[in-house]
Amino acid sequence: MTFTRRNTILIGAAAFLAACGGGAGVTPTPSNLRPVPNPKFDAWVVAFRPRAQAQGISTATLNAAFRDVGYLPGVIERDRSQTEFTRTLEDYLAIAASDERVSKGRAAYGRHQVTLAAISARYGVDPAIITAIWGLESRYGERRGDIPVISAVSTLAFDGRRGAFFEKQLIAALKILQNGDIPAARMTGSWAGAMGHTQFIPTSYLAYAVDFTGDGRRDIWSEDPSDALASTAAYLSRSGWVRGQPWGVEVQLPSGFNRGMAGRGTTRSPAAWAGMGVRAVDGGTVPNHGAASILIPMGVNGPAFMVFRNFTVITRYNNAENYVIGIGHLADRIRGGGPLRASFPPDAQGLTIDDRKELQRRLTAAGFDTEGSDGVIGAKTRTAISAYQQSAGLSVTGEPSRDLLARLR
Repeated sequence: MTFTRRNTILIGAAAFLAACGGGAGVTPTPSNLRPVPNPKFDAWVVAFRPRAQAQGISTATLNAAFRDVGYLPGVIERDRSQTEFTRTLEDYLAIAASDERVSKGRAAYGRHQVTLAAISARYGVDPAIITAIWGLESRYGERRGDIPVISAVSTLAFDGRRGAFFEKQLIAALKILQNGDIPAARMTGSWAGAMGHTQFIPTSYLAYAVDFTGDGRRDIWSEDPSDALASTAAYLSRSGWVRGQPWGVEVQLPSGFNRGMAGRGTTRSPAAWAGMGVRAVDGGTVPNHGAASILIPMGVNGPAFMVFRNFTVITRYNNAENYVIGIGHLADRIRGGGPLRASFPPDAQGLTIDDRKELQRRLTAAGFDTEGSDGVIGAKTRTAISAYQQSAGLSVTGEPSRDLLARLR
């Protein structure tokens, strides 16, 4: 996920979901994400110190923060190799609202129900939405990141490709240390400096993080997720969250619906949409939750949604529509709702998600492990397809197809 595609509160969820098909646990830190000697980096740190002091950072804070800091080549590699993945909504939801993520989300919601209710009462934000963001950003705290933030953002600021932005993040991180919210040794996060259970970047932390537990620290890193979840609610609340309004609902469109009416640029009341033949998935009328838009991410033959003001509020967290639908749908599932009612159309190869799942299972059974069968064709599945094609003397494309599935049956 790039910083330019949203209002830079978080980093990582959409890119992570685009790049893989799930999995659990924390991957050990690669060797290239450990500090290595770099005299030019050391010189940059020396030159940076007066700039930091001019912005109110004390010598004591700088000394403590940079005591064990070093240049991380792996951070630069990740920054250079970012890819703008394009996932269909079907693929995105297969990962974002997988059975595992829904199950873990319901368990997390249950464990923290009292805290979430208190957070919701204070900030007015739907507790299931808060839980869903937690689930997408760090798998309910399982993947908070273990890279030292000062080293990561210093490396990126020194590198210069987005130097001004990351120097701003570095100053913010130093202010967090100076405020006493966290010691430098515990300030860890992603390779790009996103931190804690819901992956705040430093500037957003300074602007929105809260001390919900009342212990004098805004500790989004703690095993106790209370401050992190409350900080997420505070961010959404200050972004205009409407208490009691849903993010959106799945709807049925009338035959011949004008595609030009779809998109967030067109708003109507639910009654006006009903007058045009738009119905709730159960055939009823959508309640009046305020001005609404119709979204058809995969065209009129796929699922359709009527979305409200709170959909736009979640875009402040991440502007990708698939992300927001993923958050909303995962929240609905965490509350006990079922899968989307509408079917997705076949992909460009004519395969449904069930076909793709079968393809993955059959490849794995044939000795070409796809490391999961979620129906999302990612790098691991393409590698398995290529290996199978090569072993069978076929043209190696790495692409799924109906012919390939038939051959495996």
